[in-house]
Amino acid sequence: MKDYFKELLEYSHYYNLEIIKKFRDGDLHFIVPDRAVELLSHTLNAQKIWNERLKGNSDNLKVWEVHEINHLETIEEENYQESLHLLKTEDMDRIVEYRNTKGESFQNTVKDIIFHMVNHSTYHRGQIATEFRKQGIDPVVSDFVYYKLKK
Repeated sequence: MKDYFKELLEYSHYYNLEIIKKFRDGDLHFIVPDRAVELLSHTLNAQKIWNERLKGNSDNLKVWEVHEINHLETIEEENYQESLHLLKTEDMDRIVEYRNTKGESFQNTVKDIIFHMVNHSTYHRGQIATEFRKQGIDPVVSDFVYYKLKK
């Protein structure tokens, strides 16, 4: 099971980096949609928050804080490495108790949280693709089955 979750985290990491590269593409200079940067920042903030919850820490991050484009790759890499470390060391069936951003208490297993992190990223990459299309920019194709064909 851990190997499969590792593959899902690798997939998500790969396409987050592809979007960051697209943000830095010379053809997009000054036309990167603000909403796309906001959505990717949110995605990275949420992954950091989930990593902290898995470690039993409270998070002080603002889930909608927007980061500068030149900081996104570092944040993504740190999140990815931390998620891989947690995947390696955690019992996937362990129940994690946490509070959401509204202060409400919840419980989920480690495996459900890791799946949620990947699924949440996929959801927002789809929204980023829509923002690109609105600006006439070809989006990054980030379907999992497409990723599997590339490997």
